[in-house]
Amino acid sequence: MEIFVQFTDSDQLAIRSVFGEKQCDEEVWPNQGVVEEDDPRYLAWLGMHTLLDPELPTTAELIAAERYKREAVGINFDSLLIDTTRDSQALIASMGLSAVLDSEYRCNFKTVSGFVEIGGPRIIDIAKAVRAHVQACFDREKALLEAVSAGTYRDVLLAEGWPDSSPLDSENLR
Repeated sequence: MEIFVQFTDSDQLAIRSVFGEKQCDEEVWPNQGVVEEDDPRYLAWLGMHTLLDPELPTTAELIAAERYKREAVGINFDSLLIDTTRDSQALIASMGLSAVLDSEYRCNFKTVSGFVEIGGPRIIDIAKAVRAHVQACFDREKALLEAVSAGTYRDVLLAEGWPDSSPLDSENLR
């Protein structure tokens, strides 16, 4: 079955839109083409836009959910097991801001294994490490979404390439 599409650009590597028929105005709808239903570019587009069953999560939603899970797995920083859930990220960021504003700032910081007293430089190092971990998770999500758009994504990729961190059991982070 022929499917009328608009590609993202003239290279025709990824599909932007799908139509029921050819669009007449090439200026409004540039980069049009026709693909078959088994074309990898069309299958990638379908993965991003679940038309057949709106109750099923799209590939993009599955990737985002995996990123969210990986983001919160925690990190091992300088022998400290650091919680990286969203709540902890916010607390660590505010702690880091306090350390930036007051170089003498110290606090009792709760790690997964208990409290430690830390000062400004170490607080800033922890905040930077947590931020680097979270950013690496978002970078991996972006790479996977680009693979979907390019038609090169395979389900096995969802489990690969995430930032290396301690395999903390999320139950231990609570």
